[in-house]
Amino acid sequence: MNFTEFGLSEAVLRGIEAKGYKEATPIQAEAMPLVLQGRDVMGSAQTGTGKTAAFALPLLTMLGGHGQFRALILEPTRELAQQVHESFRMYGKFTDLSTVLVHGGVGYGQQRDELQRGADVVVATPGRLLDFMEDGTIKVPHVRHLVLDEVDRMLDMGFLPDVGRIIRACPKDRQTLFFSATLPPELETMTKWILRDPIAVEIGRRQSTAETVAHALFPVAKVQKMDLLFALLEKEEYHSVLIFTQTKVAADIVGGKLQKVIPHKVAIIHGDRGQGERTEALAGFKGGKYEVLVATDIAARGLDIANVTHVINYDVPQHPEDYVHRIGRTGRATKTGDAFTLFTAEEIDAVRKIERYIDAKIPREKLDGFPYVYTALFNEAQLKPGGVGKGVRTLKGTSFGWRK
Repeated sequence: MNFTEFGLSEAVLRGIEAKGYKEATPIQAEAMPLVLQGRDVMGSAQTGTGKTAAFALPLLTMLGGHGQFRALILEPTRELAQQVHESFRMYGKFTDLSTVLVHGGVGYGQQRDELQRGADVVVATPGRLLDFMEDGTIKVPHVRHLVLDEVDRMLDMGFLPDVGRIIRACPKDRQTLFFSATLPPELETMTKWILRDPIAVEIGRRQSTAETVAHALFPVAKVQKMDLLFALLEKEEYHSVLIFTQTKVAADIVGGKLQKVIPHKVAIIHGDRGQGERTEALAGFKGGKYEVLVATDIAARGLDIANVTHVINYDVPQHPEDYVHRIGRTGRATKTGDAFTLFTAEEIDAVRKIERYIDAKIPREKLDGFPYVYTALFNEAQLKPGGVGKGVRTLKGTSFGWRK
């Protein structure tokens, strides 16, 4: 459907046109009419399908002109809050609506000044928002639209008590929207007291990976994991690579070694990095300054990074749903992408959990010419040779025997 068919305001349609959008994605086409009707919605779709616009465009239309603080968007991370704030600003550039960003990691002064000047929309992380609620800078009695974005991630990060305090302070007579890549069963308890007669909009199977992503597993002995990463980066043609590690320490180690070895600019992002460092790394990766970004799962959820050609899981995620989120950073907006996961014997249980979660066997592959040390993993499945440097999606290799 064309965006002109939904009843969006002329000012919002101008913002959409300026962004170059033409046709609504499935989640937008199904969710926007419901949001415009004032219904509570639980929206779920695979990552990279336009969930932010699905709630931002109708909310900007419903708000109309500048007034008091009426729309609150809660995000689990600073990066997501920054991204959604920018989306609201771009979509609403031809309106007189004001959007203010509220998150931790920076001083209070500028955010407090902007809030006191007046905001129609506040995009916030829970902790900093509560700080401003407690000192009286933000008052929520007039909130009419509450959005919990990436709500499953909020649960994972332990934000439920803070989110509960915020929700209880908001008026009961409001519209509440849940948007996420997954809607786990744990959310059912929340929906009973937060949402009113909600309508679920679910696009695609919750556990499925995007069809635009070709993904494969690369078994390797633990002592060769870093060497295999170097070899993959050397042989594969890439423009923008996102490498995930399980811990902050691992991100620093992997990123530091890559900075010394590969002839490409590398950035690192995780929760212990300063906000200025995190913002610069992400902006530099999006803008092409850095061709490789090493990150923890802080970059796995919701971040819209265009043109990522490859995702490499240096460590297997311990939660199966995080695998879907991680590899969904590539193959976005109908583009194609490749996702490689390196795994050792210690990680085989996590791999099997992922395969059960997505209900599919992930191909095992090897890198041609790499001097593998034998590991019992090579007996775990039939493996395909070749492919890296040729394109994973054209692999037609045969099984082979491993040399001890």
